[in-house]
Amino acid sequence: MWKKQFPIPHSQFPIPHSTFSILHFSYLLVLSSILNWGCVGQSQVKRTNTIVLKPAPSDRRLGGLIAADINNDTHQDWLITKPDYIAAYSHTGEELWSKQINIQLSEKSENQGLPGNQAPGVQAADVDGDQQTEVLFLTKDNTLHIVQGDSGENKHSIIIESPPGTERWEHLVVTNFRGQGDRDLLLQATNAEGYRKGRYLAAYSLDDLLKEKVKPLWTRDDFLANAHNGARVADLDGDGKEEVLGGTIIGPDGEMLFKIPLKGHIDSLFVTDVRPDIPGLEVVALEESGDNRIFLYNRDRLIWETHYKHQEPQNAAVGDFDPNLPGLEIWCRSRYREHQKPFVFDAKGQLIANYEMDKVAPFGWTASGVEVIFTIDWTGETKQLAAAKERHKSGDVAIFDPLSGQFLHRFREKADRLYVADVSGDWREELIVLNGNQLHIYSNPEPNPDPNHPRLWEQNHYRRSKMTWNYYSP
Repeated sequence: MWKKQFPIPHSQFPIPHSTFSILHFSYLLVLSSILNWGCVGQSQVKRTNTIVLKPAPSDRRLGGLIAADINNDTHQDWLITKPDYIAAYSHTGEELWSKQINIQLSEKSENQGLPGNQAPGVQAADVDGDQQTEVLFLTKDNTLHIVQGDSGENKHSIIIESPPGTERWEHLVVTNFRGQGDRDLLLQATNAEGYRKGRYLAAYSLDDLLKEKVKPLWTRDDFLANAHNGARVADLDGDGKEEVLGGTIIGPDGEMLFKIPLKGHIDSLFVTDVRPDIPGLEVVALEESGDNRIFLYNRDRLIWETHYKHQEPQNAAVGDFDPNLPGLEIWCRSRYREHQKPFVFDAKGQLIANYEMDKVAPFGWTASGVEVIFTIDWTGETKQLAAAKERHKSGDVAIFDPLSGQFLHRFREKADRLYVADVSGDWREELIVLNGNQLHIYSNPEPNPDPNHPRLWEQNHYRRSKMTWNYYSP
């Protein structure tokens, strides 16, 4: 990794002291600006793999990608979706299969329904107990498709009627409601008219669906959903069953466990162990409108709520950005069309940092700031970082320190999609960039300081989150 050096020129002519002081001060201002904007050049991290996709993905905001072991060789493979298209590629880039099919995808979920901007709309798991991975997705005719992961061969196509007042089922999540592993399915739909939110839920036993018994375990029509995202799931209390996560926490039996005091709507939502001193996992939700708050809560209670001058947080990254502090930190991007001003809270909701993105971004980075922000385990050390792409364009990708805003690596790209996951096998995470019809994969070439650390995929909430992400909630 190199940094540009800017030597201070020496004048060849004598300059009066007062004039020199003014010139020197002016030069320092210019130099400071150059250093702030230009201290990060092209990262010396080399691309470790390029996968050519056929045909070229759409440049629209519909569709995305996930990593999952779909051919059962213990390596993470690739599922890529776009309008009317789904394709599977092996870890090394071999095309396993593809389908022209009207898969359920959307852009603005508040207008078009779920799963939302850049969401992949696909799941991968062994749902029938045959020790082989299946791929699941919905099509616009209310049909659930289950295909063989390694070949794409159709195993089941099941029509599931959506509730009155909805257009169709729009979002699916493989889950574990009965304590039997990946053998349950959550479906979600929005109201067909007006501002669309995913208030409708239905839980199904996959065992029943595979026997064509289309009867839900439970349903709800009052789920307090993210405005732009599909529901996420996680086992919050460690009892071996998963809850449904939104402004309301829905138990595995369909009962409402908790509801946050929301005034606006939820923009994005994350789940992890923010407070190790409290048993189980916590949910972080960001509010738009109302009081523009950040909520931390679990299945039982609101742990805290906070705000920064009532400025909208909009997007977040949650991680151990300061190992000297207990628990995890919450970085919020802020909502400005240009000149973003991020702010950071500690695990107890106290403000610990804020800065202007313009003063830390590298030279030439868009004034619109960053988007699709993932927490990333890049170094293998305790301190985590964040990865993001240039906002509102197919642009560069960067890794930065959320606490200070310092950009550490910049990757010259034309990124249509950004995804972060552990795909190399050493538990650290890679950058996966969809650039036109290519996947570009970047790995950290430095030695792993903690090679015996368990792989992140062993954390079930990590596995679920990597399949339920979209633009607002990576």
